[in-house]
Amino acid sequence: MATTLAASEKGILPPTITPEPRPATKRYVALDAYRGFIMLVLAAEGFGFSALTGDPTWGRIANWFEHVPWEGGVFWDMIQPAFMFMVGAAMPFAMARRIELGATPRENFRHVLTRSIHLIILSQILIWVSAGHIKPQLINVLSQIAFTYFLTYLIMRWPWRYQALAAFLLLAGWTALLFAFPGPDGPFSHRNHIGLRVDRAIFRYDYDPAYSTLNFLTSTVWTLAGAWVGRMLMSNKSHRENLTKLAAGMALSFALAFALHPWIPFIKQVGTASFVLYSLGWVLLMFIGFYWLVEARGYRKWTFPLVVVGMNSIFIYSLSMLLVQWLDRAVGVFTFHYKFVGTLAPVAQACTILLVMWYMCYWLYKRNIFLKL
Repeated sequence: MATTLAASEKGILPPTITPEPRPATKRYVALDAYRGFIMLVLAAEGFGFSALTGDPTWGRIANWFEHVPWEGGVFWDMIQPAFMFMVGAAMPFAMARRIELGATPRENFRHVLTRSIHLIILSQILIWVSAGHIKPQLINVLSQIAFTYFLTYLIMRWPWRYQALAAFLLLAGWTALLFAFPGPDGPFSHRNHIGLRVDRAIFRYDYDPAYSTLNFLTSTVWTLAGAWVGRMLMSNKSHRENLTKLAAGMALSFALAFALHPWIPFIKQVGTASFVLYSLGWVLLMFIGFYWLVEARGYRKWTFPLVVVGMNSIFIYSLSMLLVQWLDRAVGVFTFHYKFVGTLAPVAQACTILLVMWYMCYWLYKRNIFLKL
């Protein structure tokens, strides 16, 4: 070192400039665990409780794992918002890593666009294979994520005040469309709202339930909120500060949702602004629980089964779409579908299938195989 400095002083070598080390981006186990929790619940398809909807003892719990028919929301209605939120939360970390490896803005744009297209293609393949026939549609969660992922990337390049304005305009714009083109029974028509009419004109058939492609306009707010949380976590602030901001965001989401509710009901199928904000409040509440327990309190060992799934979310989602019925038959050969258990037989069977799917994820995890688009 002394020789190099002496040579530099004599002009033999140019002076060496040592770059300042960049602060390492912390990896949050809470993010992987939360993603794994959401994917496990999604793959479990209600843990078999859907078969117990009318049961006098277990019917109430079964209702938590069934979408509400129209207005309102239960736990099962919060899974898609949480899924889309987690996609956004991962974006700042992924983009920072790509930039660190030398990716240019043009390359990042091409990457995001290509990934969005791949998500749409995968969603169509999964739908067609599981249905047994070709029927294009863009209401599947992967298709919706393709749109919200791309829009979020574009919006995140703007200054914060314009990002907030974009979120407001997405919610207000969709609400204005619903009121400007009402169905026979009003703007929130079960069979004839504006989103259904647009899809009917494109695809020549109706959706049931009444989801529509244009739902991505408001559901982008879920992904965008996730990206905001991801950026906040990347700033490496204290746990207290992060939890305070998360709690403030949750409170604001709930306050705005209930302020809108007298005029705009909570309807997931229509993607109303009030429902988006209401569900975002619950999504943030769940994440606060994970963050407090895993990051602030440091309890991490219990998260391993969730992290295994969270690291391969695309795999377990595809597996649950394509092979869950086959797994039910295959596992049933050995479990006899738990008929000897009685009322909770569907729950035991569903949990066994979920355990098999988890082990497949674990097999990939041990071999460092992670499926990505």
